[in-house]
Amino acid sequence: MYIACIHVEVNPSHRDVFISATLENARNTLEEPGSLRFDIIQSMDDPNKFMLYEVYRDVEGMVAHKKTTHYLRWRDKVALWFAKPRQRIDYYSVFPETPDEWDTKKSEE
Repeated sequence: MYIACIHVEVNPSHRDVFISATLENARNTLEEPGSLRFDIIQSMDDPNKFMLYEVYRDVEGMVAHKKTTHYLRWRDKVALWFAKPRQRIDYYSVFPETPDEWDTKKSEE
């Protein structure tokens, strides 16, 4: 599996609209076949700092995500709201080992 952790710091005046736009992006991302998880995490020490934690079945799932209308809309909308450039760190999952172990959607079926 492929995991992306995106560290974001937003300008305080844009925090609420950033959260709203990112929630919309996250909900749409979870509808993608290659997406397994999308968490929006806010710092307890600084409410303007966030981490977006995204899990995909594979690199191709992330590549497909970056081409979706909802991602492109989010990217363009939030671009001027950052206090500094976002930082992305990519990971591979050691555990859980398989997509099925991550797949929380299958319990809803």
